[in-house]
Amino acid sequence: MNTQPKPKILVARAIFPEALAKLEESFEVRSNQADQIFTPAELQKELSMVVGALVAGSERIDANALALAKNLKVVANISVGYNNFDVPAMTSSGVMATNTPDVLTDTTADFGFALLMATARRIAESEHWLRAGHWDKWSIVNNPLGMDLHHSTIGIIGMGRIGQGIAKRALGFGMKVIYYNRSRLSETEEKACGATHVSKEELLRTADHVVLVLPYTANNHHTIGAKEIAHMKPTATLINIARGGIVDDVALAKALKEGKLFAAGLDVFEGEPNVHPDLLKLSNVVLAPHIASATEKTRRAMVDLAVENLRAALDGKKPPSLINQELFTG
Repeated sequence: MNTQPKPKILVARAIFPEALAKLEESFEVRSNQADQIFTPAELQKELSMVVGALVAGSERIDANALALAKNLKVVANISVGYNNFDVPAMTSSGVMATNTPDVLTDTTADFGFALLMATARRIAESEHWLRAGHWDKWSIVNNPLGMDLHHSTIGIIGMGRIGQGIAKRALGFGMKVIYYNRSRLSETEEKACGATHVSKEELLRTADHVVLVLPYTANNHHTIGAKEIAHMKPTATLINIARGGIVDDVALAKALKEGKLFAAGLDVFEGEPNVHPDLLKLSNVVLAPHIASATEKTRRAMVDLAVENLRAALDGKKPPSLINQELFTG
C-alpha cells in the first residue's frame, strides 16, 4: 500500500468541479472554489506550502510572491497571456512558467469580430435606445447610424494566431486587411490571410477599423495613446481584445467624448477589474468584462491544458507550453 503523501498544489481560482476532482486523485489540493482573489500576502503564503499552482491573470507571480516558495516547481497560467508573470524572477527561482496557447485562438477571434461588429453597428447603444422607449422616435436619419464593415479596411496590430484568425474572418466581409506586426508574416501566411504589411503609422491613418491583438509588454504599454489616436480617422473604430495597458484609457475616453473617434469596443482595461469612470459614461463604447475566451468548451480546454502543464512539470517531463524553456533539463 502506497503511504507516500500526495504532493500539495494550489488551485488559486475556481475551476470546473470535474477537473478539480481529477486533480484530487493525484494531489493534495488547496482549492479556492469560493473564487476569492488572494491578496499578495495571502498568495505568498499559499505558494510557500505547495510544489505547483494553477493560477489566472489575477495572480501576480513575481519575486515577492515567490519569496517563501522554496519547494515550488511550476506555476500554470490558465491563460494564453502571461503579463501577470515576472518570468525572469520565476526563472531565477527555478519555477517553470506555462500558459495555454492555441486552444482559445478561434474562440477569441470570433469574439474579436463580434465586438467589432457590435461597435461599428452600435448594437449595445441601439439596445439601450430601444429599452428606453425611443423606437417611436425612429426616422431615416435620427436612429443610431453605424459604420459598415463590408468593403472597409481593417487594420490589425499584432498578427499572431488570433490576429490571423480575425483577418481570415474579415475576408468573408470583403474587407481589405492590413496589419502591423513586430515580425512580418511569411508570404504564405500573408496570402492565407489576404493581408498586407504596413507601418503602424500607415495603418492608423488608413484603417476604418483598428483591432489590437498584441501581447502586453513594457514596450507595448500605451501602444495607442493620444498621439496615435490623432492619426486615426474620426470615423474609425478601435477594438482592444489584447490586454489592458496597451491602450491609454484616459486618452481614449477623451477622444471618444470629443468626437475624434467614432467608437471603441473594449474587452480589457487598465487596472482590471476597475474600468475608468470616463469610459462608463460614454454611449459610443462597448464594454465587456474580459470574456473573449469565455465559452464553456474553450475554458474547459484551457483548464485541461493548464492541468497537463502542471502534471508534466511535477512528473519531471517538459510541459507542453513551457515559457521559460531554459529551465527544462530533462
